[in-house]
Order: sequence, then structure tokens, then C-alpha cells
Amino acid sequence: MTTVALLGTGIMGAGMGRSLARAGLDVTVWNRSADKARALELPIAETAADAVRDKDVVVTMLFDAESVAAVMRDALPGMRADAVWVQTSTVGLEATAELAGLAAKHGIAYVDAPVLGTRQPAENGQLTVLAAGPAAARDRIAPVLDAISAKVVWVGDEPGGGHRLKLVANAWVLSIVAATAQSVALAEGLGLDPAQFLGLIEGGPLDSGYAQLKGKAMLSGDFTPAFALSGATKDAGLIRAAAAEAGVATGLVAAMEKLFAAAGDQDDDMAAVIRAARPA
Repeated sequence: MTTVALLGTGIMGAGMGRSLARAGLDVTVWNRSADKARALELPIAETAADAVRDKDVVVTMLFDAESVAAVMRDALPGMRADAVWVQTSTVGLEATAELAGLAAKHGIAYVDAPVLGTRQPAENGQLTVLAAGPAAARDRIAPVLDAISAKVVWVGDEPGGGHRLKLVANAWVLSIVAATAQSVALAEGLGLDPAQFLGLIEGGPLDSGYAQLKGKAMLSGDFTPAFALSGATKDAGLIRAAAAEAGVATGLVAAMEKLFAAAGDQDDDMAAVIRAARPA
């Protein structure tokens, strides 16, 4: 049986933990806030270093690069030499290179594996994993990736490939949500029922399942987080940095970053960006 340490049990990590356990893997979890970890009813380690000891695979699902680096500096020395670190948090290109270097310093195989999906796909083991890492590690981590995902896309053998594709995909996701908020707010401002807009595009070439999902949340005002504003704001900043480095225009993503940041309580779902699109 593959043994797994899961570091981070927030919205995404909790769903991944349940999916790993449902697949029959031997899972130990750790989280800075033990209450969040306890809700999973899985073995809990007191420290990240305790969690990774003697495990085949270590999965990180933490908020940002700083969190991942801080936790793994403590955990890496305790990992088995043949263990694999699967890094699923979205941390950006520069941080991915730094984390891969940190793993190499400790002689640990590193797989860059950010995921596409929100709360429900994580709970159902239906995420899409965008992976890049050594071919020799693929078979060893296959049970883990199979448990959490409906689809695994191997982008290459070098860390960074998974993150490049993730940032491209997230640029599209954030654009859909921001554009939906703009059209909903504009419909309201023009005295229309914004539900007419969602009905207009439904089922046609302009439709998007994500636009319908987030659009309905905007209309109902239910911002229970599936993907929080804080994550959208953070990812927009990472996309902007990657675009700038690639020489790609950053005007659109910079505007979205400001919009998500200005939308109020960052713990709310990203659909709450509608608050920033409506008149003050």
C-alpha cells in the first residue's frame, strides 16, 4: 500500500485527503490549524516532519510559495531518500524553480503538479493534475494522482512545465469569472434582469459552464467558497509576473488582479468579484 503524507487540509487539501483515503491509501495529514485536519478523521501528525517520516509520497497543498517553503524546510530532512514530493499548490514559476532546488538539495525527487478544480472536484477525486517531473517517479506516484484526479496531463520531465500550463489555464478561468461579473453588473446597471444574460448565452457557442455556475452565485449572493477570492487575487499576481517575464501584455490580468483584490472579504468565493464590478 502506498503511504502518503498530505500537508495542508484547507478547502482543496481536505477534499484531496478524503479522495486519497477513499482510494485505500495509507494517509497521514498535517495542517497548521489542527481543527481543520481533525475534521477528516484521518491520522494526524503533530508536525510536518512527523507526517513525512517513512512515507512513499509527500503531497503539499498549501496557500502560497512562502507556506510551502517554510513547511518543507522542516520536513525534507525527515523524508526517505526514495520518497517523492508532489507539489500541488499554485506558487508561480519562480517559486517552483526554488522549491525544486530545495528538493534537489536534499536528494528528493520533485514533481511539479498543480491542479485544476475547486472544492467539489477535490472532494470527488475529479481534479485535473498538470504534472512535470522525472519519468522515474511517475509509477511511484500514480496511485496518488489516480486517487485525486479524473485526468493527469504530463507536461514534461522538468519542474515548471506543470505550472506554466496551470497559469495559462487560470488566466482563462479568472477571465471568465471577471467577464461574467462585468456583464451581470452591466445588465443590472441598465435596468435589466441579469438572469436574462445567463439565459441568453445558455447552450450556445458563447456559453460556459463556469460562467453559469459563478453567474448564478453572483445573482443569489451565495459566496460559500469553492475557490476563494484570496486565491484568485494571488493567482492573478502570479500570472501577471509570468506574463511580464515572457514579454506578454499584462494589462488585462493586472486589471483582474485589482478587481479581485477590491471585492471585499477574501475568504468569500471568487464569484464575489461582482461586488467590485457593481457601482460603489
